[in-house]
Amino acid sequence: MSEEQMTVKEGDGLPNEEEKKEKRASLGGDLIIPVSGSIFALYYFTTIWNSPWTAQVSAFFIGAVLIFLSAVITIRIVRAVRAGEAHLNFDHLLAPIDFMGKRIALMALTIAYILGVQWGGFTITTFIFLSLAMLLLNSGQNKKLIFILSSTMALGGWALFIWAFETRFPSGPFENMMKGIL
Repeated sequence: MSEEQMTVKEGDGLPNEEEKKEKRASLGGDLIIPVSGSIFALYYFTTIWNSPWTAQVSAFFIGAVLIFLSAVITIRIVRAVRAGEAHLNFDHLLAPIDFMGKRIALMALTIAYILGVQWGGFTITTFIFLSLAMLLLNSGQNKKLIFILSSTMALGGWALFIWAFETRFPSGPFENMMKGIL
């Protein structure tokens, strides 16, 4: 074997076992949504037993699709782990650590929205939540665009869900005012 062949063999550019382990994907966190979605679908099935059959069919169809897609994702992840291409840990959920403050703030905003929507009503609370969440995630840039988007989505949600479909979302000052006008 020539010296050139030996050099190529020693430094052939192929990753060694340690480099392969470091490059494996971290897929444990990718299971959170499919598992949670499947659990929610199963729970939802138990809540529709006394509903009209049309609601049961719709709910079953949507739940079955959700469970099917969750199973597909889970199978893909299990195959990747078995093939050694990935491992089941939650490393990428915490990385990059620089975003941890924004993540915690977004979670706090979400909890505040859930708790506050019953007093502020759907439209106003949704506008406030969307505005603050987008400002947080966008580091306060494009404020005018954010307020336009938040207004459009909150009013669109009101028009579609409350006015057109007459769903029973929490009423607040805006909804009560619109009931008087319409």
